[in-house]
Amino acid sequence: MATSTETIRTGTGADLVAAEDVLLFVNAAITATGQREFRSTAYQQRLSLDFLHEYVRVNYRRVYAAALALDINDHNAVRIVQGLLESAADATAEEKRTEGRLIAARLAKLPPQRVYRLFRVLRGAKVNNRRTRAIMRDWLAARPDPAHDAVKYRAGLKTAARHVHLRFGGPGEPGETGDFLFRPGRRPRYRHQLLDAWRRAHYAQGAVDELPFTVAEGFAARHGMKREVFLERMVPRMTRLERLRTQGQRSAGNDVRLPTDIDLTVMPLTRLALYVLSLGFEVRWLHRKELTHALRTAARRAAGPHAGSWGRVAAVLDDSYSSSGSGEKRRRPLAVALACHFLLEALAAPGAYIPLWTSGGTDPLLVRPWGPTPLGTRVLDALEHGPDRLVIVSDGWDNAPPGLAGEVLRVWRTRLDPDRRTAVVHMNPVYDADGFDVRHLAQGVPTAGIRDAEDLPALVEIAQFAEGRTGTAALYAYLDRQVARFVSGEKAGAHREQA
Repeated sequence: MATSTETIRTGTGADLVAAEDVLLFVNAAITATGQREFRSTAYQQRLSLDFLHEYVRVNYRRVYAAALALDINDHNAVRIVQGLLESAADATAEEKRTEGRLIAARLAKLPPQRVYRLFRVLRGAKVNNRRTRAIMRDWLAARPDPAHDAVKYRAGLKTAARHVHLRFGGPGEPGETGDFLFRPGRRPRYRHQLLDAWRRAHYAQGAVDELPFTVAEGFAARHGMKREVFLERMVPRMTRLERLRTQGQRSAGNDVRLPTDIDLTVMPLTRLALYVLSLGFEVRWLHRKELTHALRTAARRAAGPHAGSWGRVAAVLDDSYSSSGSGEKRRRPLAVALACHFLLEALAAPGAYIPLWTSGGTDPLLVRPWGPTPLGTRVLDALEHGPDRLVIVSDGWDNAPPGLAGEVLRVWRTRLDPDRRTAVVHMNPVYDADGFDVRHLAQGVPTAGIRDAEDLPALVEIAQFAEGRTGTAALYAYLDRQVARFVSGEKAGAHREQA
């Protein structure tokens, strides 16, 4: 990717416009998922994303591909891969080589169900060029257990295998997966335990326990198994997320215990924050010590080598009513704020962290979406402490009174702190469909989209480019470095399945 951005490094004016476009797209690709938000419908979100993807792909194709190396969400990663493969005729030979490496590295990180869904869309769109087939074949060949995929993602694997004319069979796998998918009645039994369990589950309840949970659910309903009994029997076969998701169904309605079969400290920070917010206030209160320990452990892990290095940190955290999110993204903005609270605590110097919630609350474990968004007042309170860093985590809808936060930050930057002794950054977890970007608070204050709190240190680095002080050449050099690391495998890795 050494020359990936040379085409947009000519002309100061063009550089600035290109850099703004790139940062706008990165913010959207991190936060937007095409789902309904608190202030916009799913249709508005999709329409806005459609325009952005088309605009950036046509005008900055190489930067569009480079976004796959950043911490964008899975929804937009899939859309980028689809867009690149559908428009292969528009790419040069060099671009195709770079894109192929980026696509392969990104597919390796995506949950398999998303990849199979992408393959189905490509087949429906009749995208059948040689590069697409090679990418699909390589990804399928790298799957650790084709038989497991044949059971859990049967329709997806079947569609992909037909599209690339995949042949099954080889050492240790005498064509069983192919027969299972395309000739299900040919074999009276299978050597592979999972394939044979699927066959037996059609008439034997005992075989249901041997299947993946999502597959077993259908057979349990067919056999008329009681839901409670089925869930208890399936606990050993569930993933950690499945156990958390079904916890309420497996316990009495008034149970206030935490799950004993799950180690909360190993969960990703933002996902753990979502789980904590899904618990009732009584559970959070009774298990304050365990939940706080788990959140702080996850935060220290996310902080990594940056722990304790940020000096004196003040945070303005949005727990207003709009942080409740939407039906599709329930409490997501609030969960990001809660996770950022614990991460910033870990990043700050010991005893040098000042959290300020917009509601005025002081107990992070009992936060709830409530009230207006008095960002301006909280920003004033934070700046009075003279922090080295001020981090604002909010959707940017300052409404008590409207616009006060922007005016406070403008005056602070231009008159009270022109030397920028305090670094200010705004992290926004909500995509604004009407503005094609996340909502900003004030000119001169960098704003970056955020979906997972774990990405905050990296996003602060991206946000500095939005401030206009670092230079556009540095932005493109940053993208080049990220691509080089990503395709070399430094940041790539198998994504934990999220079924």
